[in-house]
Amino acid sequence: MHIFTDALGRSWSIEITVATLKRVRAVAGVDLIEAAGGTLLDRLVADPILLGDVLYACVKPQAEERKITDEDFGRSLAGDAIDTATTALLEEFVAFFPKPRRQVLAQALAKLAGWRAAALSAAEARLNDPALDAAVLAALRQPLGPRQQQPGASSGSSPASAGSTPPG
Repeated sequence: MHIFTDALGRSWSIEITVATLKRVRAVAGVDLIEAAGGTLLDRLVADPILLGDVLYACVKPQAEERKITDEDFGRSLAGDAIDTATTALLEEFVAFFPKPRRQVLAQALAKLAGWRAAALSAAEARLNDPALDAAVLAALRQPLGPRQQQPGASSGSSPASAGSTPPG
C-alpha cells in the first residue's frame, strides 16, 4: 500500500488488487494492465485528467466514506500532489505483480525516473545558459524585414510604366 497527500492535506492510500483493477476499468474506462507494456504510462503522466480519473477510481471507497465526489477529489490534485500521487500509483502498480515481473517493472520505473530527472536537468541547464539569453535578445533587436505591401497598393517610389504615363 502506498500513501499520497492531496493539495488539501488529505491522505489517501492506494492498494492495487484485482478488485482495484476492475474498479478502475469500470469507473475510469482504463485497463491499468496496459501500463505494463504499452503507452498507458505515458498517457497517465502526460494527461492529468486521465490520471485524476484513475486515482479517483483507486481511492473511490475512501472517497465515498468521506463523502468526497470525483470533482472534489479532482480539485485537490494540483502542484506537488500530482507528482506524489503519480509516484504512489506507479509504485503500487509495480508492487501488484509477482516477483519476476515486478523486478522488471521496477527497473523500468527507475529508468523512467532517471530519464525524467535528466530531461528536467537538461531543460533547466538550457534555460540558464547565457547563450540562450544572448540569442533571444539579439533576435529581438533585429529589425523586421521589409514591409510587405498589400496587393494593389501604390508604393509611391516605383517608376510608372510606359503605358500609364500621360502623353505629354
